[in-house]
Amino acid sequence: MLQAGNLYKLKVERKAPFGYFLSDGQTEVLLHNNETKGTVSEGELVQVFLYIDHQGRLAATMQQPHIVQGEFGWLTVKDVNRRMGVFLDLGIHKELLLSKDDLPQEWSSWPEVGDRVFVGLKHDKKGRLLARLGIGKELEEQAQKGTSNLVNQEVSGHIYRVINVGAFLFTNEGYIGFLHRDERTQPARLGELITARVKSVRDDGHLNVTQMVSKKVGYEEDSQKILQLLQDRGGAMPYTDNTEPDIIRKKFNISKGAFKRALGKLMKEDLVYQEEGWTYLKSRR
Repeated sequence: MLQAGNLYKLKVERKAPFGYFLSDGQTEVLLHNNETKGTVSEGELVQVFLYIDHQGRLAATMQQPHIVQGEFGWLTVKDVNRRMGVFLDLGIHKELLLSKDDLPQEWSSWPEVGDRVFVGLKHDKKGRLLARLGIGKELEEQAQKGTSNLVNQEVSGHIYRVINVGAFLFTNEGYIGFLHRDERTQPARLGELITARVKSVRDDGHLNVTQMVSKKVGYEEDSQKILQLLQDRGGAMPYTDNTEPDIIRKKFNISKGAFKRALGKLMKEDLVYQEEGWTYLKSRR
């Protein structure tokens, strides 16, 4: 029985003004003129991919799909429809729907145009093709096992699954990584390409990654904020390690703890000093 989502070699039974009728000996399907490649002759066998057209009919195309039934692959998002889901480039003229029922509840976690999602094919009750998300086991066979030398290195990859506590990604190098929700700089989006730093490597070779800067880099960035403000104010500011946390947050956009660590770094480097509730650049004393 012919089914959408598969490749078949079918016989060209007859030509019509709008295309060709193909058959496996039992069922006929239409190969529209727009879906042909090269020369097609009556009586020959042609390889085609079957899909359900806009009128709900089984139809054929000689275009090569990116995936067929039983396969998984990375498909690019072509359009987003809040009522239906997202439409993916399957490699044929008709786009493939990833239903909203298979997408995260929060719209902020939905893929955007240009993102790439890891999917296979399935059928709805009417036999129409839909995308189904790969959940990771399909990636295990092709995944590389990470080693300890990856720690602190940057990796990039697309997010293929979003859950409450974080998101899973498959890196360009072929590693499976997990980004905990506390280790990200913004909400994770399915299909998004992200760059992160390897925080640790698990026993199974999967990576734990973070988008947070390392402490060393963080101290340096926070210290530069303090120095910049001191320079802008002529070498003095009314903020010390005794300043209220909410004032520090408003002025520097960092926590009181981060401010104290950065200020301590500058004092240890003999760049600043504190006196009577003020902080001064050392060079101005």
